[in-house]
Amino acid sequence: MSRDTLHRAFEATARRHPGRIAVSAADATLTYAELDARAERVAEVLRVRGVGPGTLVGLCADRNSALVTGLIGILKAGAAYVPLDPAYPPSRIRLLLADTGATVVVATSETASVVEGPEREVLLVDRIDSIGAGTDIDLERDAAADDVAYVIHTSGSTGTPKGVLVEHRQVLRLFEVCDELFRFGPNDVWTLFHSVSFDFSVWELWGALLHGGRLVVVPLETARSPELLLDLLHRERVTVLNQTPSAFRGLIAADAARPEKLGPVLRTIVFGGERLDSGMLRGWIERYGDAAPELINMYGITETTVHVTHRRIRVADLAAPTVSPIGVPLADLRIRLLNEDGRPVPDGVPGEIHVGGAGLARGYLNRPELTAERFLVVGGERWYRSGDRAVRGPDGELHHVGRSDDQVKVRGYRIEPGEVEACLAAASGIASVVVVPRDHGEGDVRLTAYVLPTLARSDPSLAGRLDRLARAALPAHMRPSAYRTVSELPLTPQGKTDRGRLEEFVVEDPAADSEPDASEKSGELETAVDRIVREVLECPAVGVDADLTGFGATSLSLVRVVMRMRLELGVEVTLTELGERVSVRRLAECAGDVVRG
Repeated sequence: MSRDTLHRAFEATARRHPGRIAVSAADATLTYAELDARAERVAEVLRVRGVGPGTLVGLCADRNSALVTGLIGILKAGAAYVPLDPAYPPSRIRLLLADTGATVVVATSETASVVEGPEREVLLVDRIDSIGAGTDIDLERDAAADDVAYVIHTSGSTGTPKGVLVEHRQVLRLFEVCDELFRFGPNDVWTLFHSVSFDFSVWELWGALLHGGRLVVVPLETARSPELLLDLLHRERVTVLNQTPSAFRGLIAADAARPEKLGPVLRTIVFGGERLDSGMLRGWIERYGDAAPELINMYGITETTVHVTHRRIRVADLAAPTVSPIGVPLADLRIRLLNEDGRPVPDGVPGEIHVGGAGLARGYLNRPELTAERFLVVGGERWYRSGDRAVRGPDGELHHVGRSDDQVKVRGYRIEPGEVEACLAAASGIASVVVVPRDHGEGDVRLTAYVLPTLARSDPSLAGRLDRLARAALPAHMRPSAYRTVSELPLTPQGKTDRGRLEEFVVEDPAADSEPDASEKSGELETAVDRIVREVLECPAVGVDADLTGFGATSLSLVRVVMRMRLELGVEVTLTELGERVSVRRLAECAGDVVRG
């Protein structure tokens, strides 16, 4: 594999496998030659508009072949891509564009309206052939190995997301050091399951395209439905699947409900993005064993280029179900565990993970002070201070034990509660906000906002106003699922907010205002569905027509609801047939259709 740039390595793969399928998507199937030609056309149009090394170009496309074409085209032009998930609120996308200063955005006809503006030019991948490229194209203006390939934003504690600058060479060396571990090749079929705004997608996309494999772009509705994902794994004969533990929980449950098993072609499942407790894999291992497919846990961070460590999960790990084994560093990385004084801790004692080696990103975009704070230089070597804590056992293996700060992970995304708090505190009538995660069981982690109003009197509209504010400014994974008014914020002896005691000071439960009249529920089926929903969401009452996302419903909690409906009511309901707005009535209607059918 070339140690040059990602797009040059891809071009070399395309020359070796021109007729092989590179991308399978809902809108098109492209060979390597076709994908290379389409991406080159995008690059030509970008170059004539002055795009080249050092340019940051926005990328806003739905999950289809245009997303992959646009991404590679941006790199071929010598620039770096800035992923802009079209599902994000417009204000969030504007914030990311302002942070990067991107004046050119690659989009599609469906997503253009999200990024249009007088200060930027939008190029449509699906209409690229109708755009004149011109003749004044400097083909020699290409990126080098140490140029930036992408800028992915992570949550920021100050209320502003921070862009991580990752170079071509850092991604290429990731696959070089993983070659002996995985032996990826042209016969592998990968899923692009995750949003390109999440760096797990970097591993998925280039894992396929640098090795001559096939990349299956997973539609959003399929990514949200474990049942549909199982169908896709069967149909596309996927060999390499990458999942956050949260997403895989739903897949385990959906798979267990089917008599037929996944075929032997699925050879590797890689976990990443968040903590994996070994015990959650018990049902899967009892059904499939631990050999085929292999189960690999990889701890990683955006700032260290996706993955840092690797660990094969075995049956024996089920004996310690609450332990999160992350194994040992990749060959070109080093890990030090340090205490609060910056001194190494002995084996068996938790310490903060510091990562050194070739995977470290350049730093944060336009944030030199934060870069200096997190990317430390010690003895002439750069180390990234992760904020994660681990303990090293006598065998040299690491176990993840949590965070040293308030940062949390929800569905694989890193979230700084401070960013959510800053957003909500902008609402009128708010004295202070504290956001904390709560695990509702089986990895269903949701955020709860504890709100201290400026006035003592009750404000029944408060939760609704805050929810609307969050929906307008924050992506779905950063929005609280519940808003709890408190009479005061308890403090620790050190003067910090005592997050463990917040529930003691709750003075009203907004969900209680939604208590429906008993006559509102009609029929035994609807009543049974209502009971299941309230138990899973832990709400005292839910209106039958209320949007369940307003009561904390996430994709994982909805999977738990339909699993309970299957076990207790004997009905098969999929998330896809429920549509965008899920309510008790809609769940009951879908279940009723199954019964009548």
